[in-house]
Amino acid sequence: MTIQLMTDGGADIPKELSGIIDIKTIPLYLNFRDQQYKSGVDLDLATFYKKIEETKELPRSAAPSPNDFYVAYKQVDPSTPIIMLSLSGGLSSTYDNAVAGKKLLLEEEPNRKIEVINTKTASCGQALMLFEAYQKIQENFSFEEIVSHLNKMVKHTATLFVLKTLENLVLGGRLDKVKGTIAKTLNIKLLMKGSDEGTIEVSEKVRGDKKSIRRFVEQIGEYAKSVEDKILVMTHCNASERAKAVLSEIKEKYTFKSTYLTEMGPLISTYGGEGALVIAFFKD
Repeated sequence: MTIQLMTDGGADIPKELSGIIDIKTIPLYLNFRDQQYKSGVDLDLATFYKKIEETKELPRSAAPSPNDFYVAYKQVDPSTPIIMLSLSGGLSSTYDNAVAGKKLLLEEEPNRKIEVINTKTASCGQALMLFEAYQKIQENFSFEEIVSHLNKMVKHTATLFVLKTLENLVLGGRLDKVKGTIAKTLNIKLLMKGSDEGTIEVSEKVRGDKKSIRRFVEQIGEYAKSVEDKILVMTHCNASERAKAVLSEIKEKYTFKSTYLTEMGPLISTYGGEGALVIAFFKD
């Protein structure tokens, strides 16, 4: 059975997945003072970084509207079931709007099959869930079985972040300048994780970049004892060489079945800042 997989602009999808399966993505909006952009559609990463440098401001993000989702769902053949894997409801109103868009279409076409899943993650975490959905489609799971399985895997998803700079947290008003300056002076790096509720919380504060990367890699083993049958997806914010080096360390230490690397889109980069890394994998 054909199932249409959908996601939103919070997802950062490696080419290996986007190249083999048709995933429809509903972009989020990024609002700079002078203009609104659709993330990943009319704002590429090079322009995004240049704009931040020029304006010294971070864009504000806005969720797609219920109508954006309604229009996207409606474009799918009515006989094709849809699974929409949404950015965490704890981070954005995207999930609520995806559900509202579904309700709008079901009022018109009640025979449609549409399931919206709150992944409680973002970036490569959403990509991990898309990989899992694709795998189950290949294994001929029914629509209902896939939905049930994905809802179960939401609880098993580990999403870990390491920030190289706190610049974007200060610029975006998530950390006041005084604390940001103190942290910079002390060379403090933040390790963060996706919580069970789907928010992002600081898990550790570590002094020095090397130590923060060492802890970032060590943490994997605290979440998953056996990884031979698991995949790991990593995203980086404008830091390809750094990401490759860290991924190489991860592969030396853990025997993941497969690992994938991709660049963060503008949406997640807004919060992560230059050099940020995110990994997602299924914990035990």
